[in-house]
Amino acid sequence: MSGATERGTGEMTRGVVGWDIGGANTKVARVAPSGDWPRTAQDTPMRAVVRAYEIQRDPGALPDVLRTLAEQTGASPGDAHAVTMTAELSQFFRVKRDGVAFVLDAVSDAFPAASVRVYTVHGEFLSPDAARAVPLAVAAANWAATARAVARLIPDAILVDIGTTTTDIIPIVGGIVRATGWTDPARLASGELLYMGAVRTPVEAITHTVPLGDGDAGTSAEGFALAGDVHLWRGTLDAAAYTAPTPDGRPATRIFAGERLARVVCADRESIDAAALDRIADAVATAQVERTAAAIARVHARHPGIGTVVVTGAGDFIAAAAAARAGLAVRWLAGELGPDAAAAAPAAAVALLLAAAMRSPVAGTHAGTPGPARLAPTHVTHDVRAGG
Repeated sequence: MSGATERGTGEMTRGVVGWDIGGANTKVARVAPSGDWPRTAQDTPMRAVVRAYEIQRDPGALPDVLRTLAEQTGASPGDAHAVTMTAELSQFFRVKRDGVAFVLDAVSDAFPAASVRVYTVHGEFLSPDAARAVPLAVAAANWAATARAVARLIPDAILVDIGTTTTDIIPIVGGIVRATGWTDPARLASGELLYMGAVRTPVEAITHTVPLGDGDAGTSAEGFALAGDVHLWRGTLDAAAYTAPTPDGRPATRIFAGERLARVVCADRESIDAAALDRIADAVATAQVERTAAAIARVHARHPGIGTVVVTGAGDFIAAAAAARAGLAVRWLAGELGPDAAAAAPAAAVALLLAAAMRSPVAGTHAGTPGPARLAPTHVTHDVRAGG
């Protein structure tokens, strides 16, 4: 990516398009060829888009989805592309290696391979060919991009990014990402990853009981309602943010959310009133906040000097409530990058990191390809033997 900066000015002469390609949602953010992030974080020109798209339902559409989203951000043919992904975990693929290869094929179909760099959990940017050789290093690296970008803005914090499906809880100390786990299984074991989000999580996966009448009722394990129905009913989630297919195929409206919630206790809207639904929804929301707060407290216990939680994602309101319950101050990433970029945080982060690397005078090469490979200003701690 030679010629990516103007000599002596430190300003990019080409934009950077960041991607977070998931199995259910794809996020994109474009950083315009100006600004000097992170010193001008709030003034960095950026446009971001989030699109619901389930790969297993229409896998062949991914290249067209990528091209369409790039157009929506105002991308130019000469832009660089920074890629992260979680789509490799989709049930469409039998193993993650196949998923990584599929995503890289789609990206290379949509954009010139020479303009593409793939982010690794170790903090490197690789060419697509180099990324194919280390699929587990590029799989599910989106959280690491967000954490390292936040570390440049806020050097001591716990990042809590609650998306539609999962929750990342990442400690940052002295500008260094101090994650205990660097793969999804290790992160689940450490409590730094919760497979619980603001939309797609079934209610019964959040809590096993809810109030009903004078006591409690067990929740039906039939996927009748999702977290999105809870938050839509309570008014804390906008219908536009309900990007998952609804369990009954009916619209994402408060009326239908109420019907789905009634079925959590095997009832319907003719046998249960709005007040009862309020109690059910409040109980589920409280359980989600409490579980998230407990996970934050677990991470905080390993880093007791941290006093701030940075919240972002579709469920940032859950993260803020959980941080407050854990006794920590709240800082909104939307206040640093703007609401659109914060909603697409991993895509915005990887774009900003590549933009910074393109400006860096120490940017080098990797695997015989032009352009930045390792982000010299980024500090990374990991155990290579553990795969991260």
